[in-house]
Amino acid sequence: MAEELGEKTEDPTGKKLADARNKGKLPKSKDLSGAIDLIAAAIVVLMLGMFVAGRMAGLLERSLGGQSIGLGNPIDILGESVHSAAVDMVGTLAPVMAIMFIVILISNFLQVGPLFTFDPIQPKVSRLNPISGVKRIFGMRGVMQTVMSIAKLSVVGVVVVLVMMRNEPKLVRLPLLMPTQAAMVTIYVLIEILAWVLSILLIIGVLDYMYQKWQHKRDLRMTKQEVKDEVKSLEGDPDMKRRRFKMAQEVAMQRIGSEVPDADVVVTNPTHFSVALRYKSDWGAPRVVAKGADHLAFRIRHVASANNVPIVERPPLARALYWGTQEGDEISEEHYEAVAEILAYVYRLDGTASEMRQEAGALV
Repeated sequence: MAEELGEKTEDPTGKKLADARNKGKLPKSKDLSGAIDLIAAAIVVLMLGMFVAGRMAGLLERSLGGQSIGLGNPIDILGESVHSAAVDMVGTLAPVMAIMFIVILISNFLQVGPLFTFDPIQPKVSRLNPISGVKRIFGMRGVMQTVMSIAKLSVVGVVVVLVMMRNEPKLVRLPLLMPTQAAMVTIYVLIEILAWVLSILLIIGVLDYMYQKWQHKRDLRMTKQEVKDEVKSLEGDPDMKRRRFKMAQEVAMQRIGSEVPDADVVVTNPTHFSVALRYKSDWGAPRVVAKGADHLAFRIRHVASANNVPIVERPPLARALYWGTQEGDEISEEHYEAVAEILAYVYRLDGTASEMRQEAGALV
């Protein structure tokens, strides 16, 4: 019933997944990327926070303390001050920005892998359609995203409240502490809250990434007819392949019927392969006039038996001739000795049979 309705019930093929990847359609979790970026930012602040704070404090002290003011043109002095402040700020923030840029690249690379495409940023008229935009916002997926966002904020809020409640005795005593002690307690509580929030966000990000992978595969599902059409485009029409195979079988049968009766010997496996050999004095070497496997091998033996062509069982030689020599070609030099022994044996049998026929004629 699903097939008749054209429902997409089949998993996407490798080609469809590859096409979607080339267009930039990949499973990616913004929550996971955001969680990794926030964790990296927290680590950077812990490692470089004092460095950045010291540099910024020095910059403010020089700017507000009048150390940069001197004699001369006020415009030139102001330009020098702005230039000096910009250089100090860039030198201060550059390491932080560089680290965060690398972290963002890594977090996206871990989810997407190596990919370079301009397709997602190409302008498309369909993106300007207001109806499509409303559907994205108020559609089922948009509603689910809104619900998930509210749920995530609720979870984070609950975690913050629980941590605050757990540290309530410390927070209540803050007014009674020295400023340094109060600052240390506040920093400790904030770090605990940050650790819990980042851990929750990371778990949510991992779960969201797993969901995005499942949803991506679901969105790319195909109908049975689409799968058949894709297989047909990649491997060819199955009906045409069957017809070609049937024609090849018919040609092989015709060759067997015409060549095997004139062969000198048939070398067999004895069940899987059969190779018919023939030799003429003006040929450089014996030739494979017909060969076959399985039912074609049986057909060769049947025709050979019907036409009194000797059948010799030599499994290694039969396999080597079948795989190493094409029909109509001469055998390779490595098989000369083995084939010569078989032909000599066959010729001896044929000579003995001729003498027996001559004696029987004389007796008659």
